[in-house]
Amino acid sequence: MDKLKRLTKAEEEIMQIIWRLERCTVSDILDDIGDPKPPHSSISSIVRILEKKGFVNHKAFGRTHEYFHVVAKSEYSKFTLKKMVGDYFDGSVNNLVSFIVEENDLSVKEIGELLEKLSKEK
Repeated sequence: MDKLKRLTKAEEEIMQIIWRLERCTVSDILDDIGDPKPPHSSISSIVRILEKKGFVNHKAFGRTHEYFHVVAKSEYSKFTLKKMVGDYFDGSVNNLVSFIVEENDLSVKEIGELLEKLSKEK
């Protein structure tokens, strides 16, 4: 995907369901949403927006559309994290990690485990 777009909160909630279900209809998405359930037409509109943004595609079975993700959850997670680091931490991963350490009151052991994991992944 050339250029990912930021999703609204509602779009992101629907994408989380699509990522989890992998292939689904609007009715499947509605079944997955807790009460009170939004109208079918609202979910259908959001899914069509996600399709226009290039996040999902569909396969038609008569009048029923089965939707599936085109953008992987990991790809969007990476995009979102990079955007967050740029927007809130002056583009510095060090600033992000410092913030996480301070806000979550991580122990020395937890910091060591995090650093070990990061060094393995690089």
